[in-house]
Amino acid sequence: MTASSRIALSEGWILSGPRGIRLAATVPGCVHTDLLSAGVIPDPYLLDNEERVSWIGHEQWSYEADIQAPHADRVDLVCEGLDTVATISVNGEPVAQTANMHRAYRFPVTELMRHGGSRLRVTFDSAIRYAEEQRDRLGDRPRSYPQPYNFVRKMACNFGWDWGPSLVTAGIWRPAWLHCWSIARLAQVRPAVTVDRGTGIVELHLMIERTRELPLVVTAEVDGVRAVARLAGSESTANLRLAVPHVARWWPHGIGDPARYALTVTLSTVDGEPLDRWRRAIGFRTVRVDTTPDADGTPFVLLINDRPVFVRGANWIPDDAFPSRVDASRYARRLSQAVAANVNLLRVWGGGTYESRQFYQTADQLGLLVQQDFAFACAAYPEEEPFRGEVEAEARDNVLRLAPHPSLVLWTGNNENHWGHRDWGWVDELDGKSWGRGYYNQLLPGIVAELDPTRPYWPGSPYSGSEERHPNDPAHGTTHIWDVWNSRDYSHYRSYRPRFVAEFGYQGPPAYATLRRALPDGSVAPDTPGMARRQKAPDGQDKIARGLAEHLPPPGDADDWHYLAQVNQARAIRVGVEHFRSLKPLCMGTIVWQLNDCWPVIAWSAVDGDGRLKPMWHALREAYADRLITFQPHDAGVALVTVNDTAQAWRERITVTRRRLDGVVCAAATIDVVTHVSSAIWSRLPENVVTAGDPASELLLAEAPGRRAWWFFAEDRDIAFPPAAFDADVVPTSDGYAVTLAARSILRDLVVQPDRLNPDATVDRSLVTLLPGEKVTFQVRSPAPLDPAALLTRPVLRCVNDRVAGDVPRRPAG
Repeated sequence: MTASSRIALSEGWILSGPRGIRLAATVPGCVHTDLLSAGVIPDPYLLDNEERVSWIGHEQWSYEADIQAPHADRVDLVCEGLDTVATISVNGEPVAQTANMHRAYRFPVTELMRHGGSRLRVTFDSAIRYAEEQRDRLGDRPRSYPQPYNFVRKMACNFGWDWGPSLVTAGIWRPAWLHCWSIARLAQVRPAVTVDRGTGIVELHLMIERTRELPLVVTAEVDGVRAVARLAGSESTANLRLAVPHVARWWPHGIGDPARYALTVTLSTVDGEPLDRWRRAIGFRTVRVDTTPDADGTPFVLLINDRPVFVRGANWIPDDAFPSRVDASRYARRLSQAVAANVNLLRVWGGGTYESRQFYQTADQLGLLVQQDFAFACAAYPEEEPFRGEVEAEARDNVLRLAPHPSLVLWTGNNENHWGHRDWGWVDELDGKSWGRGYYNQLLPGIVAELDPTRPYWPGSPYSGSEERHPNDPAHGTTHIWDVWNSRDYSHYRSYRPRFVAEFGYQGPPAYATLRRALPDGSVAPDTPGMARRQKAPDGQDKIARGLAEHLPPPGDADDWHYLAQVNQARAIRVGVEHFRSLKPLCMGTIVWQLNDCWPVIAWSAVDGDGRLKPMWHALREAYADRLITFQPHDAGVALVTVNDTAQAWRERITVTRRRLDGVVCAAATIDVVTHVSSAIWSRLPENVVTAGDPASELLLAEAPGRRAWWFFAEDRDIAFPPAAFDADVVPTSDGYAVTLAARSILRDLVVQPDRLNPDATVDRSLVTLLPGEKVTFQVRSPAPLDPAALLTRPVLRCVNDRVAGDVPRRPAG
């Protein structure tokens, strides 16, 4: 007999399907990745292969493996993720049927196991066909995209989105294992973690599953504090309380350290024989959202340890259309990119998944706050069975699974469904049918209150706090701003005075190397068929062109378009973020759409589908700095705004100059500013400084140690930029090159794009503006040698005024 053992089911799998397919499979994984590894299909991310592999989602697939377990009272088959419509059998005997990608399953299979080995089979029916059948049975309901993703509990964006491919997957997408146990196991461990006047409190709620009625002992320990409960032979629940004095609190990065403590729960017999153990790293902190009405409406203020936190956020989508490919190292890389961009919160968007334990462990460690949406997005969802039962089961499963993680600070009921019901014509189309209101307003908040009462719940994103108000009212709660991308210039962000912006974004193309990999034998010009497949948003290319025309000179070729479209995306996000931050404390959060991509595509991301940083990422890093200097329109002129998100007051002497493009100072002022903790200060500037003699040839520059802010009085398309000129020096380093440029003219939004020379080459900065006489060094990293001259050649080296005034004159330094 063994007390408890876990046998991973990750080896020896065979996938079989239509067309005589039978091949080795990987678990965790999915059909697409198995077929790709075997060379049966081309890479769905390249060329037009997305369309060529669309048949996969319409077929039935089976996974089979031999399994064996030691003798125990109980053998359970545990599947942490089945995608999606599955029938499970052991030795030909039925075990269960499932239809939910978003939950884990545990099935007792003791009586089905054979001595010497057994055969496990998991057959997946088409999720598309299942969804169509449910739609026909219950009556159709509105959604934002054609396929009926709202009729199956599966990752919605799998069916295609305005940034994602339609690649409808199937497979064992999270780990599967056999749990062999005897006497008893810890069926549920639910810690509620808070802080009370410096003492960390852990309220543990335990459920025990038994095979024998024996007395048991449960022990919990954290930081040397121990609690013990004794259970009689028939008891199946226990509650323990641990009080840890003088705890170090868990703080988000930028405010403090994300201190964590190991919490261990052990189940044993009264004789001390261990039966089961549960161990997690927890963090002591409090979290609440202040929505107390005020004179301006309804605020939405996140407080961590009673400290108001301005949310500098980004929306998170699945990092791969095949999520099983996202491993711990990729989570670490992507979340570290978020932190390096000064992002302090990721919102896990409701059209994807409930993220993995690896994602949350990484966020815990980095001090990165997480808002987790329940899995509903841009559609009306049926509340009839079998869906209501599935929604309740998945919600309970995921709330319990994620409760130990201190990074998780907010549950959200849905993405844009209240808004859709109000404004998108759903009411007439529904004709009285259910649409999800009961989930968002009753079922889900009830589950959070029962199982995770230490965290707040908000019914939707956006949501104004009351069904009596418009759900996307900027003056109340959270708002999404999409009229800018869809129909308005990005300067329109400045017309908003929102309380909390949970989504806003602007498109730009991915890195050149990412496009070239996706279209290896095609043009990357914006109007080609290949590029059309990289643009999933309706009228997306026209919207990019409209935005360019408002601000920048017209592109002369594909290289111009790529550079200028990336610049315009970065500027749009900078304008929005800096304006919203300047409104602090009226506005207390921005969550940019979006941090990442799931494949190579033209989209709103800061990090593209191949993991490369776009210029937007660099703009976001500056706009989200702990301490920010920015110019903002004020009355008929321009004001200087300082924003302080740190825990200390910020005293700074700032020099503001009005200059000609050749750098000559026309007027100057020095301002001493004290910006208190968690505040923004607006400072008026002298009229002679902020009044341009010639808007097309003058600018404002604010300077403080390590910080700069620019204001151009005219759009770049109308500015009399001189031809770009500089001296250059390229010096080899241990891992690449130091590219130093000394400006002889103004250089507007200078970039180096080394991935055009080697797809693995990177650069440390982007969008640098220099005045004549100023110097900058770009650190280029490359695993292979690059041509130094090419680093100084268009299109690798670009600035706005090389498009305005012609090719960049250059000469070696000295």
